[in-house]
Amino acid sequence: MVMSQTELLHELEPVVAGELDRHLKVAKEWFPHEYIPWSEGRNYDGVFGGDAWQESDSTLPEAARVSLIVNLLTEDNLPSYHHEIATTFGRDGAWGTWVGRWTAEEGRHGVAIRDYLTVSRAVDPIALERARMVHMEGGFQTEYGTMLQQLAYVSFQELATRISHRNTGRASGDPTCERLLAKIAADENLHMLFYRNLLKAAFDLDPNQTMRAITDVVTTFQMPGSTIEGFTRKAMIIAHEGIYDLRLHLDDVLMPVLRQWAVFDKTDLDGDGAKARDELAAFLEKTDATAARFVERREERRARAAAMR
Repeated sequence: MVMSQTELLHELEPVVAGELDRHLKVAKEWFPHEYIPWSEGRNYDGVFGGDAWQESDSTLPEAARVSLIVNLLTEDNLPSYHHEIATTFGRDGAWGTWVGRWTAEEGRHGVAIRDYLTVSRAVDPIALERARMVHMEGGFQTEYGTMLQQLAYVSFQELATRISHRNTGRASGDPTCERLLAKIAADENLHMLFYRNLLKAAFDLDPNQTMRAITDVVTTFQMPGSTIEGFTRKAMIIAHEGIYDLRLHLDDVLMPVLRQWAVFDKTDLDGDGAKARDELAAFLEKTDATAARFVERREERRARAAAMR
């Protein structure tokens, strides 16, 4: 029998409690202010009198700057994310405790990235604030209507965010930036493990419904920052630099999580669950071909650019 979302929430609560205990044991306390080189900062023009930001202030490559902006604006929508998961998972018991803990940990990411960008003068602070206002006014609403779909989404999204942060840090060429983003990425990895383990447990409760939720999410996945103004152009800059692209999404996000769930080894799927798995396999095959073409064309562009230098 197909379980209702309420039944699934109730049955998964002991797993949530166990995963929360595990998370609290391994999560390490850290403080954003310790990762910011405050002594390198100086006043901007305004109330205290200083120097207006100019393009030459930034020492970061364009792709790293763009990625930092996208990552920060994504983190800024935390109030909307909190609302979505609190509405879905509830505010009571182990679920509610996790919602609060996750929100608190995520909150420091935006604080730390903004402090770094402001102190290092890596981006235009006025343009950044205006972009924040627009993006947050739009908020975030999940397109997924079930708890299982949302669990599947955050399992992939947290891992995608981890990879984006780590690769952005490496692309920055700045040890301070890389150290900060590695710390943030470690949080994201722990969050991914929490959600991934919950969905794995859901397979034992309702394998067919869980399989359908995974396929629905994989085949429609969009990063939570996809509503940022100019996101398509920004995403292409990030992809062309190799910070986050379809190849990484498939090889380093989708496939590792799917292997952990052993979706292609399941023997208890039938009906819509089996159909969903077939749809997933076809989608992954198509995505692999698309990713290969993108990488090939990117390498061709880089070769041409190198030949012209």
